[in-house]
Amino acid sequence: MNEEAPKKGWFRRLKDGLKRSTSALSSGISGIFNKRRLDAATLEELEDLLIMSDLGVEVSRRVCDRLAKNKYDKEIAAEEVQKALAEEVSGILEQVARPLAINPAHRPHVILMVGVNGSGKTTTIGKLAKQFQLDGKSVMLAAGDTFRAAAIEQLQVWGERNKVPVIAGKVGGDAAGLAYDALQQAKAQNIDVLLIDTAGRLQNKNHLMEELAKIVRVIKKFDPEAPHDTVLVLDATTGQNALMQAEVFREVAQITGLIMTKLDGTARGGVLVACAEKFALPIHAIGVGESIDDLQPFDADEFSRMLVGLEA
Repeated sequence: MNEEAPKKGWFRRLKDGLKRSTSALSSGISGIFNKRRLDAATLEELEDLLIMSDLGVEVSRRVCDRLAKNKYDKEIAAEEVQKALAEEVSGILEQVARPLAINPAHRPHVILMVGVNGSGKTTTIGKLAKQFQLDGKSVMLAAGDTFRAAAIEQLQVWGERNKVPVIAGKVGGDAAGLAYDALQQAKAQNIDVLLIDTAGRLQNKNHLMEELAKIVRVIKKFDPEAPHDTVLVLDATTGQNALMQAEVFREVAQITGLIMTKLDGTARGGVLVACAEKFALPIHAIGVGESIDDLQPFDADEFSRMLVGLEA
């Protein structure tokens, strides 16, 4: 989706964006394994560090078990631990790293975007729209978060910036009806990709479930195969709470993939690994900043090595 020159820029942005997560892990590992043998005490310290870095209990235990099997009661360098951790993490993430691909047989290819308010969902829609445009695709946006005037206005700003049409209604309007109208217009205009924003209030899960179910039901009346993707946007700064969000949205919608944002604002980037381990949902992209280029397709090996402090 991106050429080689931007890729180099992304490498630097990813490194900078993961700096807080990397520093917490690499300095912690160096502190534990400073000319020390691998014994029960160091393994316990390492497991605690990995769990506190939001990698998840199962991943943390597997890394420790792997090290104990090969290096128990022997001196071990911090870099050996980092490499073992990177390999374990990469093995998990490679199974779920999958670009958000547009099927040209669907016109429009409908992507329903879900996530809690504040997760970066609306901004992510704007960035995706620009990237799809750079791929030569026509795009339309639908402001389906009708409960927040700010969400509608924000999407309209992205529409103006990207010069793409935005279908919007009044605050408090029927989100399902708006999605249907957008799909009708996208079809009539032969649009390649329709991105639909949705509300993300978890305070009342039943209401959220009913609203999303209604949107999907109404969309299917027009196109039985739509939505072709339902993408959950998660905020890395929420740490383990991101797992709870993923659990709830999996209950209320048929999630087909994840995008994780704000990895630059946290030392808890390991939560992406915990999500992959627990849900095995495709990870389409990650975000490490506010600019359009700060959202890029997910590379499992690159992310894993960066996360633990190894040069990619």
